[in-house]
Amino acid sequence: MPLTVWENNSAADLCNLSSPPHMTITCENDSVTELRITGEKPAKVSDFNGFAIPNQTLSQGFSIDSFVTTLTRLSSLKVISLVSLGIWGSLPDKIHRLYSLEALDMSSNFLFGSIPSEMSRLVKLQTLTFDENFFNDTVPQWLDSLTNLTILSLKNNRLKGQVPSAVSRITTLTEVVLSHNLLSGKLPDLSDLSNLQLLDLRENNLDSELPPLPKGLANIFLSNNSFSGSIPEQFGKLNQLQHLDLSDNYLTGTPPALLFSLPNISYLNLSSNTLSGSLPEHLKCGDALSLVDLSDNRLMGQLPNCLDTAADSRIVNIGGNCFTIDVRNQHPAAYCKDKDKGKTRSTVKEIAILAGVIVGVVIIVVILLVVGLLFSFKRHHRQQTLIQHIAPKVKQDNTSSGISSEVLANARIISQAAKMGNQSAPPYRVFSVEELEEATKNFDESTFLGEGSIGKVYKGRLENGTFVAIRSLALLRKYSIRNLRLRLDLLSKLRHPHLVGVLGHCIDGDDSTIHRLFLVQEFVPNGNFRSHLSDISGEKVLKWSERLSVVIGVAKAVHFLHTRVNSPCFSNRLKTNNILLDEHGMAKLSDYGMSIIADETEKSETSFSSEDGRKKMVDPIVLSSSSQESLSIVISITNKCISHEDRPSFEDVLWNLQYAAQVQATFDADDQKSDTASRQSFG
Repeated sequence: MPLTVWENNSAADLCNLSSPPHMTITCENDSVTELRITGEKPAKVSDFNGFAIPNQTLSQGFSIDSFVTTLTRLSSLKVISLVSLGIWGSLPDKIHRLYSLEALDMSSNFLFGSIPSEMSRLVKLQTLTFDENFFNDTVPQWLDSLTNLTILSLKNNRLKGQVPSAVSRITTLTEVVLSHNLLSGKLPDLSDLSNLQLLDLRENNLDSELPPLPKGLANIFLSNNSFSGSIPEQFGKLNQLQHLDLSDNYLTGTPPALLFSLPNISYLNLSSNTLSGSLPEHLKCGDALSLVDLSDNRLMGQLPNCLDTAADSRIVNIGGNCFTIDVRNQHPAAYCKDKDKGKTRSTVKEIAILAGVIVGVVIIVVILLVVGLLFSFKRHHRQQTLIQHIAPKVKQDNTSSGISSEVLANARIISQAAKMGNQSAPPYRVFSVEELEEATKNFDESTFLGEGSIGKVYKGRLENGTFVAIRSLALLRKYSIRNLRLRLDLLSKLRHPHLVGVLGHCIDGDDSTIHRLFLVQEFVPNGNFRSHLSDISGEKVLKWSERLSVVIGVAKAVHFLHTRVNSPCFSNRLKTNNILLDEHGMAKLSDYGMSIIADETEKSETSFSSEDGRKKMVDPIVLSSSSQESLSIVISITNKCISHEDRPSFEDVLWNLQYAAQVQATFDADDQKSDTASRQSFG
């Protein structure tokens, strides 16, 4: 254990000690003021009864009483962070002797029993974090003795009973995190906590009506409880609110219209309740609102314009209601009028805890590949439905020309889909061979960018100075000129901000023989995604938040290819070297839609389902730049994608990726504030 260095050292010696990477010791006037030690996160243990566990906790000979006694000898300690060290047992009362303590974090250990009442004497304490332990008593009633407390985080324990009224009297609180416990009963009135910005009580058994909440709240997470009654109109006046999750409760009535138009709200999840009634026809949505989930309620009537899922900037999930719109997964009106048909819910919550390694960005590619396979599985059914309800039937008498009815049907649908794509791109045109030879200096080696499975790529400069990427394609089958031109026309209409734009083509040949085919595409200058995942290439290595941004962009592009055209484009070469980054770091998918031209289907294999495969995907950059919650969201949706049952829709995948990005953004902002405050307080 890292604490063995203490055995024969005084405080002054510790101040001069060369600390290993996982340990930080800060001193003032030869007195230790900060001690931070972080070990490897242990595997999750489902059953812990207060005794040592081999290979998980410290040894049976470890004494937490002696350990705390040693700590208290460092009487000047202001900050203690002892995370994932395998510390086990009941925390002794004598911890109160650390009277100078301002921040205490002992997360991811094996602390058991009660939080000692003598801690009420730590009046200087500002941050108390005991996440992911095994405390199994109640949340202490004496918490209001900590009059300087700003952050209270006790998530992922076994705490029971009610949220004590004492919490409502700690007016300095900015964050209250009690999620994933066994709390029940009524939630106290917290409206006097004027500094509170985060309230997280997810995954408990709270069963009261929703109380008034403080106006300064930015993040409210109350999902997976048993809250009942209507959503208070007061929630529509929380002007600082950014994220609100009330899903999986028993809430009734019509949600306040003002919730949707709050100036800062970006994430609104009201799914899996029994909300009813109709939303106002002229409902207004705030400019920041990007994710809305109203699914599995009993809402009726017309869907307001601002929740129209055709808007690419906003993801809306409305399945399982009775809206009068032509989409799947809507119940008949009688279902939502039946007041006696209540939602059934298990009395015992099943909490699935994800065990596995934290993986890098390759996991995201797996998501997209698997979802592509899922859509392929449903392809024939979807095609039949779309052709019946959208596309006019095409007679087979055109087959003599070599153009299938499927291609002709696609032409009509893709033309409509193109209207929803990127309208700012330059018009598509046909190039001559001479123009391309001039642009590439007769395809000189200095312009060669690389070679893939569909031919070589060259960098070219057109007469007007525009840089382009020119692909020399290898066709796997012969086409007539007319057939090939029609297919190219279909490809040219696939326009989306996250697709590499196809600017034109060149067919080198005549009606009898096609010698070469060139695609002229938008030139994307910042390299491919793969080159930004490690420092081997010399490119900037992307942090987790940046990788999420890239993947969300690609997911939007694939969503467009899967759902906005008929038949959907499934074989889109979803590899990290086919995802390009422009000068702003924006992701653009290349090599998409090649099946339209080449009639080929690419098969991809993954190793993610095996333990060895997961270990190979571990990325230290992700470990050092991500929040645990953001990663958990991504890993959770990935596991659902690779399961054999109940796979999520593409909308769900995109939703979760965007939510993970929102969580990460909040984490990064808080982390920056914390670092600044720490430097000011202790530097």
